[in-house]
Amino acid sequence: MAGNEPVFQIENLTLTYNDSTALKDINITLYEKEVTALIGPSGCGKSTFLRTLNRMNDLIDCCHIHGHIRFHDQDIYDAKTDVIDLRKKVGMVFQKPNPFPMSIGENITFGPKCQGIKDKFRLKQLTESALRQAALWDEVKDRLKESALSLSGGQQQRLCIARTIAMMPEVILMDEPTSALDPVATAKIEDLIVELKKDYTIIIVTHNMQQAARISDKTAFFLLGEIIEYGNVNQIFSTPKNKKTEEYITGRFG
Repeated sequence: MAGNEPVFQIENLTLTYNDSTALKDINITLYEKEVTALIGPSGCGKSTFLRTLNRMNDLIDCCHIHGHIRFHDQDIYDAKTDVIDLRKKVGMVFQKPNPFPMSIGENITFGPKCQGIKDKFRLKQLTESALRQAALWDEVKDRLKESALSLSGGQQQRLCIARTIAMMPEVILMDEPTSALDPVATAKIEDLIVELKKDYTIIIVTHNMQQAARISDKTAFFLLGEIIEYGNVNQIFSTPKNKKTEEYITGRFG
C-alpha cells in the first residue's frame, strides 16, 4: 500500500477517566484508503481509541485527553475545530445496527437534509448512490418507504453504513460492526468493507482475529491501553515482533 497519504497522525495520546488511564502514550499513523484493524482483549482501549478520532469521547464528562491527533495536519482537539464538520468527515458505524425509527429512504436522507440539502432529485441520487455502495440497493429499491426496522440485522447494519456514506465522509470508523450478526451477514459486511476501501479510509475494531487477517491492510494490537505492535497485516499475523502479540494471536490469552 506504498504511497498512501497519512490521514491521522496520533502523537503521545493519553486518555484518562477521572483517575483511571484508558489509553497511554499512543503513537500511530493511519493511512488513506486502507483498512486498519484494531485488535486486543476486551477492555484494552480499542473502542476508546476509535472514539477519539471523531471526538465521541467529548460526550463523557470525566474524560481528559492529552497529546495530539492530527487529521490532515489539523489538530482535531484544537479549540477552533468544528466538531460537527469533523464528524461529517469521520463517520461512525456502531456495534449493533441502530437504524432510525423511520423509513429506509428517510434513514439515508436524514443527515443530508440536516446539512441543508433540500433538492428532491439530489436526495434521490444520494439515496441510490449510498445504498449501491453499501450493496443494499437491489434488496431495498422497491421498499424505500417501508420501516427500516423491517430489515434483517445484516441489512440494518448495511443501511447504517449507507447512512454514513450519504454524508460523504473521508473516513468510516467501525466498532465491531459484525459482532451482532450471523456468519452470512458477516461475510457480506466483510466483502463490503474490502470494496469500500477503494473510496474510503476504514478503521475497524474487531474481536475476530480471522476477520482482521482477512480484511485489513494494517493491524494494531492493543493491550492495557497501549499499542504493543502495529504493522502490515501479514507481518503481524505471521511474524509478530512482540511476544505478547504472538501469545494473543495464537490464543494463549485474551
